[in-house]
Amino acid sequence: MAKKVAVQASLAPDGKQLLKDNGFEVVELPDKKISTLLDKAADAYGILIGTAPFPNDTIEKMPNLKIIARNGVGYDNIDVPFMVQHGIYVTITPLANASTVAETTLAEIFDISKNVTNDSHEMREGNWNYKKDHKGFDLEGKTLGILGYGRIGKMVAKKVSGLGMNVIYNSPHAEDSEYGKAVNRDAIFTDSDIVTLHMPVLPSTKGSVGKREFEMMHSSSVLINLARGALINTDDLIDALKSGEIKAAALDVFDKEPLPIDSPLYQLDNVLLTPHIASNTVECMNRMAHDAASEIVKVLNGEQPQWAVQK
Repeated sequence: MAKKVAVQASLAPDGKQLLKDNGFEVVELPDKKISTLLDKAADAYGILIGTAPFPNDTIEKMPNLKIIARNGVGYDNIDVPFMVQHGIYVTITPLANASTVAETTLAEIFDISKNVTNDSHEMREGNWNYKKDHKGFDLEGKTLGILGYGRIGKMVAKKVSGLGMNVIYNSPHAEDSEYGKAVNRDAIFTDSDIVTLHMPVLPSTKGSVGKREFEMMHSSSVLINLARGALINTDDLIDALKSGEIKAAALDVFDKEPLPIDSPLYQLDNVLLTPHIASNTVECMNRMAHDAASEIVKVLNGEQPQWAVQK
């Protein structure tokens, strides 16, 4: 009898097909509720999940579970040490989305520096002259500060290298490279015209961008976040945007997703909001689904996974 693997119904086709080609029964879940997972696939040997929380007590009702494969790179929704303790692999897809997220970062930088979204919206409202009092700014000659210099941060630096920007970055053990200069953390905020976040959520980084950091930034500076909403103290950011302590922000990730419709962020015209689209391309979604599924195939065939979070 074929082993069951549970996946979201919305998973890109490449991942589902790989699992089927390797003889597994693919159970497609219509939503992200744990109750749905347990109702339809409590006997699954592997699950392929996104960013939704995965409570520890779920595994008590899934006796066959061997692997939780993340369809992405972050894993703050999973208690990895707990899973390791119970013999369950947690894997990620580190090579699938770096270039795409870097491209989306650039897209949001371009958008917010040239007021593209706001100008387009106002034009549709009949306000052709909105642009006169809402000018953008050039990127050439400005400083981009990258906080977190892993795969994505490095790709961002590489992709902006032709724009004539000064690039600085901070990350543990980061060194100078052909694409920029390694600096201390405070310099990212004091010296940058645009700060973009690309680090993971850890106890040391959760809520680590807040009032102190906004006070260090220029009033003309912009914050970009396509990493995780938990990195930022949202209340402090809202205060900084309202007071003009910083010029603007572009946010693709939030503490709670979807972003509640009553969030004060919706009322601010100096923040670009996007619904977690950093890796939302056909190609990237297929790469992530394929890589996540390949880890399930390895583990359920008795092999070691390639991208296990735990060693």
